[in-house]
Amino acid sequence: MRAEVVAVGTELLIGQIVDTNSAWIGERLALSGIDCLQQTRVGDNVGRIAAAIRASLARADAAIVCGGLGPTHDDVTREAIAEVMGVPLHRDAEALRLLEEVFARRRRVMTASNLRQADVPEGAAIIPQRLGTAPGLVCPVGDRVVFAVPGVPHEMREMLERAVLPELGRRAGGERAVILSRTLRTWGYGESRLAEILSPRLAALEKAGVGVPTIAFLASGVEGIKVRLTVKAVDDARARAALDREEAEIRRLLGVAVFALDEETMEDALGELLVSAQLRFAVAESCTGGLIASRIGAVPGHAQWFAGGAVIPDGDAAARLLGCPPVPLASPEAAIAMAEGARRLLGADVALATAGVAGIGPPEGPPAPVFAGLALPGEAAVAVRLDLLGGQPRAREIATISALDALRRRLLPTGAERGAGQAAGAS
Repeated sequence: MRAEVVAVGTELLIGQIVDTNSAWIGERLALSGIDCLQQTRVGDNVGRIAAAIRASLARADAAIVCGGLGPTHDDVTREAIAEVMGVPLHRDAEALRLLEEVFARRRRVMTASNLRQADVPEGAAIIPQRLGTAPGLVCPVGDRVVFAVPGVPHEMREMLERAVLPELGRRAGGERAVILSRTLRTWGYGESRLAEILSPRLAALEKAGVGVPTIAFLASGVEGIKVRLTVKAVDDARARAALDREEAEIRRLLGVAVFALDEETMEDALGELLVSAQLRFAVAESCTGGLIASRIGAVPGHAQWFAGGAVIPDGDAAARLLGCPPVPLASPEAAIAMAEGARRLLGADVALATAGVAGIGPPEGPPAPVFAGLALPGEAAVAVRLDLLGGQPRAREIATISALDALRRRLLPTGAERGAGQAAGAS
C-alpha cells in the first residue's frame, strides 16, 4: 500500500504556518507499514489542488488531503476532490445533521457559511467529526481513494487514527507491514567521509535486497551528521531486530563517532557517562560564552551531575576567578589551567574549559585557535585543539559541541579519544 500527503493552504507556502501535519502523517503511515511516496503543499486554489491530487493518485494507491475543509470561501478542498472524481457536490443529510448537533450542543448559532461543510462529492462517504465541525471524506477514484481530513492538528490526528489508518490497513490486506526508523547521531566526520566509510556496507545492503534496512545521511549543522536506518518488516519485532543488527554494524564501523540515538543530544550522552561513573562536572568558558552551560542546563536532571560553570571573558578574569597563570587566553596552557581552576573552584571531579577566539573573522577565514581543556580525576589535565571555520555565531556553536565531544570521548569506558579535535561539517 502506497500513499501520498497533500497539505492544502496558502499559509503553508508563504511561511505563516509550518507544515507539521505532513510530518506527523508520514510518521503514522510508516508505523502502519504504509509507504509514503511524496508529500506536497499547495495553495487554496481548486485547479492546483485537483492537479496535486491527480498527480498523487498516478503514483500511489491513496492520497491524504489535509486542510481546506472549513466554512470560508477559500476552503475549496471539497470542490477540488469533486473535480478529480468528475462528480457534483451535494448537501449530505447526515453531514448536515451532525453539524446541527455540534452547534446545538455548543449552544451556538450555525451561520449559512457553515452549511458548506455538509457539501460532499457524489459517491463519497463522510468521516464524522468528534472534536470540531468539518467532517472528513472518503472519496473513491477508480481503484484508488482520496481521504480528506481537517487541517486543525488535533482534529486531523484523531480522524486519521480512528478512520483513515484502519481503512488503509483494510485496503492493504495481507500486504500490511511495519516501517521503523532509527537515527544514529555522529560527530567528527563530514557527510562525504561517513559515506566513504560506510560505502561497502551500503553496497552489501543494496545487494541483499528486501528485508534489510536502508541507510540515509542527514546533515544537521552544529548537531552533526545523522545516519538514519529504515526497515520494512512484517511485524514490529522483526523490524526492531533488523534495526538492532544494523545499528551494531554501523557502530562497529564508525566507532566513537556515534554519540547518541534519535533525539538524544551530545549533552545527554555526556550526562549518562558522568552519572554512570558518579562524577560531578564543571565548565569554564571563554570563547563559547556560556553556550556549554546553557545546553547542559536544558538536560533534565542535570543538577545530579553538573556542579556549575564560569564564563571567562579575558585573562584577568581567568587569573582572578580560576587562578590561571598570565598566559595568552588562546593557548593550550590557558585551557588546561582553566579546566583545573574550574574543577577546584566548583568542587567537581571533571572539568571542561574552552579557551580561544572562536567567532573572530569572516566565515571563510582561517581556522580560529580554540582549545578544550580536559581535567579528569587521576589524570594530568590535557588540551585538545579544535580547528574551527567560520565567524560568529556558528564557530561558537561548533566549538561548544566539539568540546563536549572531546570530553565525552575521554570519558568512554575504552578511553578512546581519537578524532576528538575534529569538527563535523556537512561536506
